[in-house]
Formats: sequence, C-alpha cells, structure tokens
Amino acid sequence: MEQPTQYNAVLRTIHWLTALAVIGLFAVGLWMVDLTYYSSWYKTAPYLHKSIGILLAALTVFRLLWRTVKGTPGIEGNRLERTAAHSAHHFIYVLLFVIFASGYLISTSDGRPIEVFDWFEVPALGELFPNQSDIAGAIHYYAAFTLIGLAILHAAAALKHHFIDKDNTLRKMIGDKSL
Repeated sequence: MEQPTQYNAVLRTIHWLTALAVIGLFAVGLWMVDLTYYSSWYKTAPYLHKSIGILLAALTVFRLLWRTVKGTPGIEGNRLERTAAHSAHHFIYVLLFVIFASGYLISTSDGRPIEVFDWFEVPALGELFPNQSDIAGAIHYYAAFTLIGLAILHAAAALKHHFIDKDNTLRKMIGDKSL
C-alpha cells in the first residue's frame, strides 16, 4: 500500500470530533463533580458525559482500525521530532483507553449498566475490586489532565510545524488540496 500524502476525510473528521469531544468531556467532567443533588444537571450531566464517552470509545476503536487499513501520511521533522510525535500519538491512545476503562469502572461498580442516549446499554460487571469507584476515579481524573496537557502539546507542535517550520504537518490534517 502506498503511503498517503494527507489524512483522508474519515480520519480528519474523527480527529476533529475527538478533539471537540475530549475538550467538552473534560470541561463537563470538571464541572459536574461539584453539582449538588438539587441541581437540575445532577443526573443529566453524568448521563451525557457517559453517553458521549462510550460513543467516543467506539469511535476510537474504529479510528484505529481505519488507520490500519487506510494508512496515514508520514510524520515530518527531524528524527527526534518524528520519534516524539510517534510516542505522543501512542500515549494519547493509551490515555484515551485508560480514561474509557476507568470511566466504565466508576460508572458500573454499583452493578448498573451504562445507558447510552436511550439507544442501548453497556452491561455492568459490578465491583471487581475493593474501592473500585475511588481508585478508578483517581485514575480517570489524572489521566484526563494528562491527556489535556498532551493535547495542548500536540496542538502547539502542529502550529510550530506550520508557522515556524512551514511544512505540511497541519495541512495534512485540514485537508489542504494543494498537497
């Protein structure tokens, strides 16, 4: 298979949807932990957070499969930059799956399934180990902050490549037809 020169429309769309979802889920996650029982959002915010999180998990699995089948363009820059970019991309995926798994463990420790927008339910395994919600909650929290930090670094690197190096790194992700 010949290596593509830019990301295809499916990967570009998934990339930007993922960015929006991660930022939105992070913001809602921080906000909802301070809601009181009497807030009108007390049940709605976690319901939306979980539903979008489950859909993002499925989309991320699809994204990895699509990347494997269709390929991705090469990473530009010197050897250190390419190695750092590969490492950062892999770590982003690891963090996403840690967040998905820990969110699942938080949400299902009481034995109730996760309802996804009244479309379907993800079955619960219940409490698999003592203090599951607390331990998974801490992992979820720190992994989310780490992911946001890495996403900021990722965006800064793309802007550096575009404005300083003046290469095609960012153009490949926005679908620039001149490539």
